[in-house]
Amino acid sequence: MEIYLVFVDAAQNSNKFWSAKVEQENLTVEWGRVGYKSQKKVHSFGNFQQAISKFHNLVAEKKMKGYRESQPQIDHTSDSLEIKRAIQLLEILRPYVAERQFANSNYLETLNQYLKIVPTPLGMKIIPSLIYRHVGDVDHQLSLLNSLLATESLQGENTAESGNNRKLVSLKTISKNFWRHI
Repeated sequence: MEIYLVFVDAAQNSNKFWSAKVEQENLTVEWGRVGYKSQKKVHSFGNFQQAISKFHNLVAEKKMKGYRESQPQIDHTSDSLEIKRAIQLLEILRPYVAERQFANSNYLETLNQYLKIVPTPLGMKIIPSLIYRHVGDVDHQLSLLNSLLATESLQGENTAESGNNRKLVSLKTISKNFWRHI
């Protein structure tokens, strides 16, 4: 059992992740700022059920604090919805970037939603006006995300032919040039 959560609030300079994984009688928790070295703690329990119980309690606490699940792995069926949602959000962000309306509350909220889908190393200080310097940055990411959808479509065709051999596409594997200036 495993989960990956993120908390993003660009206006408040918050860009954190928290993950937990249960293996046998151990619960491994990892947390930190996206793009920086994380901290890690392993909790050992007497049995698997105790580890699962602690896992659920910690996840509930984090979600109450505003953390949301992120999709680090995307496949060609259900998870491609996350890529499509990221594309929609970029299309909403594009006119704000074109008009340089970086303090607009709609821009900031949409940016937060986008960063929850695509965890991004933004440094220690989030400056909304520097995340996208011009529409070329947005268009670059749109192109890369659309290429993932095209890749998934081809993989879906191959999967249908080869049985249950589904390949996962991970947003974490997008090349470093996804963010051209960060």
